[in-house]
Amino acid sequence: QVQLVESGGGLVQPGGSLRLSCAVSGSISSIFAMGWHRQAPGKQRELVAGTTSGGSTNYADSVKGRFTISRDNAQNTVYLQMNSLKPEDTAVYYCNVLLQRRGYPSLDDYWGQGTQVTVSS
Repeated sequence: QVQLVESGGGLVQPGGSLRLSCAVSGSISSIFAMGWHRQAPGKQRELVAGTTSGGSTNYADSVKGRFTISRDNAQNTVYLQMNSLKPEDTAVYYCNVLLQRRGYPSLDDYWGQGTQVTVSS
């Protein structure tokens, strides 16, 4: 089985910082891509940031220059460093990965349980 465990969410004041972590475990051959999405109350889930096995990254326009996605391949962990946080960043943040399970030819998509980020004074 494959499991994603998220951590690092919480309450922070505007202008503050948080770092989210997502650890992936299980019988995994390769991780091809990892990313973060978020969903605010009454809004659709949206892409925040993503990274590929080759090291390329992409970001939503609303977070460019403030958020940084990174990964630790040895630990199968992806991070989202969030700086200069704004109230509009308040949402539940979800980790997701695209991976190949050991012994299987297919690529599969997995999602974490979500972690709450609240930016408020």
